[in-house]
Order: sequence, then C-alpha cells, then structure tokens
Amino acid sequence: MKEALSGPALPMKPENQAFVVVPSHNHARFVERCLRSIINQSLPPLELLVIDDGSTDASAKLIERTLRECPFPCELIVQANRGLSATLNEALKRSYGEYFAYLGSDDLWLTPFLEARIAALEQRPGAVLAYGDAFSIDILDRIIDCTTDWAAYVDGDVRHMLMTTLAPLSPTVVYRRQALERYGWNEKARLEDYELYLRLSGDGAFDFNREVLSAWRIHGQNASLNLSMMMHEKLEAQTRVGPELGFSREQIQKFQSLTMFRTAQEYMRRSERTIALRLMFTHLNGVCSWSEGARMIVGLAAPRSLLRWRKVRRETRAVRQYGSIAT
Repeated sequence: MKEALSGPALPMKPENQAFVVVPSHNHARFVERCLRSIINQSLPPLELLVIDDGSTDASAKLIERTLRECPFPCELIVQANRGLSATLNEALKRSYGEYFAYLGSDDLWLTPFLEARIAALEQRPGAVLAYGDAFSIDILDRIIDCTTDWAAYVDGDVRHMLMTTLAPLSPTVVYRRQALERYGWNEKARLEDYELYLRLSGDGAFDFNREVLSAWRIHGQNASLNLSMMMHEKLEAQTRVGPELGFSREQIQKFQSLTMFRTAQEYMRRSERTIALRLMFTHLNGVCSWSEGARMIVGLAAPRSLLRWRKVRRETRAVRQYGSIAT
C-alpha cells in the first residue's frame, strides 16, 4: 500500500538544495525528532521524501502528523518491507536536483547541516560527496561519543582510508546525485553504504569538514552492533571493489587482515574473548603496531568489570563535555 502526503509548494532553487530522504522502519520513538531536525534546516530541502518500509509500530501515523507542519514539499510513502538498500534505490529513482541526502529515522541533523555540506560541494565541483564528523547519542539525546575523538578521517582521496574500514557515518553525508546515480545501493549487501563509498572513492574526492553537524543514535538495535555481519560485508566489498580501485591482491589481503583484527578489538571491548582471541591470532599481520597489539592483549586479560567501567567512564566524560543534542 502506498500513501502520499504533500506539503505546500514554495519557490525553489534546485541548484543549491538537496533532495532529502528518510527511510523509516520501526523508529516511532525517534522519527519525529528526526523529521523536525530536517524541517528546521537553515537551508531547506528541495523536497523531503519519507518512505516507511513496513513499520509495525506507530511510525507512519507520527510521520503523517509531523509532515503536516512541513513548510516545503514533502511526501510520505508507506510500503511493505523491502529492506534499506531497496528503499534507498526507490528513493533515488524518485529524486531530482543536483544533491541527494538521506537521514535514518533514528538520527538527527543540526540546523546548519545541509547549508554547510552543499556550500562545500558548490565550491568543489570534483567532489562526489561531502561528509564530516558526528556525535553519537543515546535514547535520551545525550552525546556519548564524538568521532573527532578517535576517527582519522581524511579529505580528498579516501581509497586507502576506506579499505582500512574507516568510513563516513551516513548521517554526515550529502551526495552529488549524478555521481550517486552511477551505482546506487547494492541490494544484495546488508551493509548498505560501505561498498557504495568504495565505488564512489574511485570517481572523485570526498570533501571532509571536522565541524560536527549530525548525530548517529545508538539504541541497542543498530545493524552495526552485528560485528560478524559487518566484518563479512566489508571483506566481500573489499574483494569486489578493491581491484577496481587499483589495489593489488597482496594489498587487499593486508587490508582484510586489518579488518579482521579490528573486529577482534571490538569483540574484546564487548568481553567476547573467545572470538576475539581467534580473530587476533589468525590475523596478527593486520596489527598496525606493536603498541596496538599490546593494548589488545591487555584488554583481553582485563576483567570484564574493568572494561564495562571504562566504557561507562568514556560515555560519562562525553556527556560532561558535549551535553545533549538540541534541534
């Protein structure tokens, strides 16, 4: 079933506005906050398309109610569940204009987000997308982490960065739509953005800005919490796309060892030591330095209570430093 809801038409400037999409699925608790962060943008979207992908909660009703207050063109489509990549490809087919952005129905943009990202792309015609750092927020909108504290993002040629598995968070990205249309999202892949980033990185620069203008929500049901799925999807994408980016078989194998070692680190932080040990000792050639390997061993030997304490301490420090998100 499909339903449409359209807001009032306003004079548009397609050359410097983005077609914005919200793929929504069972985020009734968060979707209104998401939509209001788009409605409140300093540079409004060309159009807002919300596709509810078979939600079984009250998402569709909340979206319909919120869009009644949208001051620019908007549309709601309610469909049977097809998955995120298929939903994004459908949205891309319906889009128009020069720029395209999507925001997960549990995530947020700060008010200057679209204006800043589009300004960056306007000034850099060779860039295929613009991205930046992001806050991580909890279910209460408290900021519990920020990529500025740990992510070594780069500007320009990002092929090496991506192959080491460091990739932009989706709420930080605005695409040049013409570049995006060459590929779309691989509907067979469960990790929707990683392969797309790899392919786009061969076509042009990624414009990076450290200003934090978006927030990625952590709530216990994020796909990224499935470490096994994340690892296998990255390995398969590296195998498919790595040669197209000019990397040799030996280089790809090295990147993949690093991917598996980094996954072992995540398992260690979750105190899943058996899996962490197996991945670490079978992929020691992925260790970047002796100090990194030593930290891994110390973490594996540490009591679970100490790891939990360190995690809570990091989040508490972030809340004190950054506070909560406001739109």
